[in-house]
Amino acid sequence: MQRSISSTNNVYRNLLHYHKPPTSATLTRQQTPCDVFINHRGIDTKKNVAGLLYGHLMRLNLNPFLDSKNMKPGDKLFDKINTAIGGCKVGVAVFSPRYCQSYFCLHELARIMEAKKRVIPVFCDVKPSELFVKNHWRSPKHDIDRDWPEFLMTATEAIIENLIEVEEEEEEEEEQKLIV
Repeated sequence: MQRSISSTNNVYRNLLHYHKPPTSATLTRQQTPCDVFINHRGIDTKKNVAGLLYGHLMRLNLNPFLDSKNMKPGDKLFDKINTAIGGCKVGVAVFSPRYCQSYFCLHELARIMEAKKRVIPVFCDVKPSELFVKNHWRSPKHDIDRDWPEFLMTATEAIIENLIEVEEEEEEEEEQKLIV
């Protein structure tokens, strides 16, 4: 759990660094814009890491999306989730032991990556090397055709690139502070 707290603190710092107030164009949309989309496996993390992250982001006046908090009975699941992902600035992927067993988790991660959103990974009781996909669910034809292991590798590489980019930007800021 200590590992999760450390990762969560880094998430907060990165979110604050990249948070920009919503523009009037985003405010005119029918729903409130989502700053952070929390992608997680509910059974593993909804009541701990994902729920705590949601609460903390709310206290920071960010607008996070967590399915159990933002969706009501009768909402169209994929429409609501896809809209939130499309409007978010950042995706937080909370990887957990059963994450890859969920079609919904992988679908959300795929949408976040396809939308080229910045992704901040949080590894909760799982190592990146322990993540692998076994297709035990029924999914739409276009998703069955995806090479999920390759997609996870691509997502992991993109996440690492994002983290390196953030680190380089932080180093540049530190250098600028030293110069001034």
